[in-house]
Parts: sequence; C-alpha cells; structure tokens
Amino acid sequence: MAKVNELIAEMKSHANPQKANALQRFFKTGKGEYGEGDKFLGISVPVQRIIAGKYSELGLNDIQKVLASPIHEMRLTGLFILRIKYSKSDPAGKQEIVKFYLKNTKNINNWDLVDSSASYILGDYLLYKPKNILFKLARSKKIWERRIAIISSGTLIKNSKFDTALSLSEVLLNDKHDLMHKAVGWMLREIGNKDMDVLEKFLDQHCSQMPRTMLRYAIEKMPETKRKGYLKRKF
Repeated sequence: MAKVNELIAEMKSHANPQKANALQRFFKTGKGEYGEGDKFLGISVPVQRIIAGKYSELGLNDIQKVLASPIHEMRLTGLFILRIKYSKSDPAGKQEIVKFYLKNTKNINNWDLVDSSASYILGDYLLYKPKNILFKLARSKKIWERRIAIISSGTLIKNSKFDTALSLSEVLLNDKHDLMHKAVGWMLREIGNKDMDVLEKFLDQHCSQMPRTMLRYAIEKMPETKRKGYLKRKF
C-alpha cells in the first residue's frame, strides 16, 4: 500500500492546473459529452510513462486502486503499469491480467485509455485464442467496451489476421457514435495498409452503409482517384 500511495503523491506533484483545464476541454468532460465529469491533473503522457515504469512492480490490488481513481491520468498510468506487467508475465500471469482488465472496463472510459491498452493486453492475449469476448464487447451498450472490441483487433491486423476485425466492423457498421466511426475506420485503414485488396472487398460490399467519418478514415491512405470513387458511391 505504501508504494501506491507514493505513486499517487508523485502524480499529484506534477499537477498543472492550466493544462488540466485544457485537457478537460479536449476530452469532452462537459455535461452530456462523452467524458462527462472526468477530472485531470494536467500531466503529460511522457511523464506518466516514466512514473509507470518506476512503479511497474505494483500488484493488481494496488493497480485496482489506481484504476478506480476519478482522475484520468491516474487511470492511464495504471493501464501503462498493467501493460508493463503483462509484457513481462508468463501465460498464467497474462491470463490473470486479462481477467483483471475485463473486470475494469468501467474504468477504461475514454478513447485514449482504450487505445493505450486494448490491443496491447486483450488483443495480444487473443491472438491465438477464440475471439468470442470481442463480439460480446462489440454488442455492449457501453461505448468504451465497443471501442475495446475493435481496437483490440489491431494486434490481429498487425499479424495479418483480418477476419475478426472485418466481422467486428460489420457488427459496428451502424453504431451511432462518432468515436466508434473513427475507431472502425482506423482499423479498416490498418487492414488496407497490410492488404489493400481485402479492404477494397469489404468496402465494395459495405461502403454505401458506412457512416461518412468511418468511410473517410478507412480510405485515407488510398490514391485520390479511388478515394473519390468510394465517396461518390457513398454520396
């Protein structure tokens, strides 16, 4: 417990109220916005990574206390620590960390928290395992669980395993949230970076159904003529 209290004290020593105000605007913490009520200290991500490395030996019980914090940077630092622990763990340790991660989805509640953890922990763990949990998360009423699902597929894409990401994209095709449109489009673009034919086959089937933002993200790296062609078919 002493170590986690040291971490909390060290984090607070780096507080920057002016930057905290800017971050609260950037992460949409106002009433009715996706990050409503989130609190910030104003600590840069590089500083958080340094602190995470310093406290990477914290146990899961202490990490739980950090992840349960109402302060955004505390939760992100906790996830950085979890990533470090996961990367150093044996298979049994990795399984324990993944279970812990899934029990904490309520605390992984903004896009940067998801994007900094999902593929590195859950995605990596599922690389050669059944992917059922991703489809369960993709059908969640909670946007951040849906985002965890699609972002986790990034590790699969990096390993040229596209089927899960494509199927998840179909599940999420009619999602109402702009942050999900961006996430799905991003993963589709990553597929295109690996195999443009696979992306084009998906777009040929689905581009007319895709939200504008999702499509624009997906075709961002295409030659201009192809981009215009897909946009014309959509609109």
